[in-house]
This record gives sequence, structure tokens and C-alpha cells, in this order.
Amino acid sequence: MELTFTVSARISKPLHEVFEAVADPAILSGYFTTGGATGRLETGTTVSWDFHDFPGAFPVEVVKAEQDSQIILQWQANEEGADETGSYNTTVTISFEAIGDDRTLVSINENGWRETPAGLKASYGNCQGWSQMLCALKAYLEYGINLRDGMYQ
Repeated sequence: MELTFTVSARISKPLHEVFEAVADPAILSGYFTTGGATGRLETGTTVSWDFHDFPGAFPVEVVKAEQDSQIILQWQANEEGADETGSYNTTVTISFEAIGDDRTLVSINENGWRETPAGLKASYGNCQGWSQMLCALKAYLEYGINLRDGMYQ
């Protein structure tokens, strides 16, 4: 059984604005990466994301970034008990689809965990995190509210 999930949300903003809210580190830091983000999500770059609930910035490799369409990332699986020799990456695909002129469907798929109890637990945690990200993205772009402000400190 492959450990994978997809979460989606409809954001009432134009496609380009929603894409930029994910690709631009200044905007992403305003609603998601509570400790900040460095570097724009562009093909071939490695950026840094930091979260107050998982302190310590960590690298995020941008495998592919296609303007207003898709961003593919790889990052280390957050599998409890794995040391550096046992570490591995998962793949995150963020897709953007225009729904009319002023709405965007954002879908996030993550896969690549080991088929173990620890891999399953890690996948559930990331599914929760990406669901929160989509809720925070919607609140931030549509209403100017940062849902994660103060949530983890």
C-alpha cells in the first residue's frame, strides 16, 4: 500500500495571486512558515523553511516550478526515530487550476513515505500540516487573517 494523500481547497482569488502566495517567501512567511521562509520557489533551487512547531530551519528542494501551474518539492520525511543514515525524502506536488476568472483550486499531494508504522504516522502529520496550510492560505488571501499567528509560541 502506497502512503500518499491529496488535499485541496478553493481560494477566491485569481490564479496568479494564489501561485505567488506560495512561491514568494515574503508572502508565504505571512501565513504559513511561522519562523520564516527564504528563497523563491524556482526550479533547481533549495530554499529554507522554518516553523515554530518544528523549530530549526530546514531545506526544501524545488524540483520544478511552472509559473501559475505547479510546484514540485522534495524534503526530508519527518519520520520519528529516523537518524541521518535512515533519512529519505518525500515529494510534494502543489497544483494550481483556475476556476473562472477569480477562483483557484489548489491541490497538494505528498508521497514517498516508507510503508511502516512510523511512515504512516509521519504522513498523517504532514496531511494535517498541508490541510492547515490551505486553510491559512484561504484566510490570508481572502480576509487578511494569519490563522497561524501565535498558534505555536
